[in-house]
Amino acid sequence: MKTFLLLILLGLSGCSWFHRAKPVPDSPQLVVTGAPAGSDVFVDDVKNGQTAEVNGKPQVLSVAAGAHVVEIRAGSTVIYREQTYVGSGQTRLIKVLSGKSRD
Repeated sequence: MKTFLLLILLGLSGCSWFHRAKPVPDSPQLVVTGAPAGSDVFVDDVKNGQTAEVNGKPQVLSVAAGAHVVEIRAGSTVIYREQTYVGSGQTRLIKVLSGKSRD
């Protein structure tokens, strides 16, 4: 009887190995580089901070997976605009090119 119970317990514990949770992918990110110091970055018309690079490192923004509109604004003027898509766990580089739009 003890052997039978031991076999059942071993069988049940082995089953849990196959049902482990899948790892959660990293949040999608947008990496903004090349924007003029003091300008503001907007994602989908929501301000996400200033674009000043600290120690030469670009600004990294966590966003939801999907399509986004990224704008760099100086005051009320849009100096750069780009439409992009970032999937789950992906990182997308937004390289500001001297105020030109990439639609």
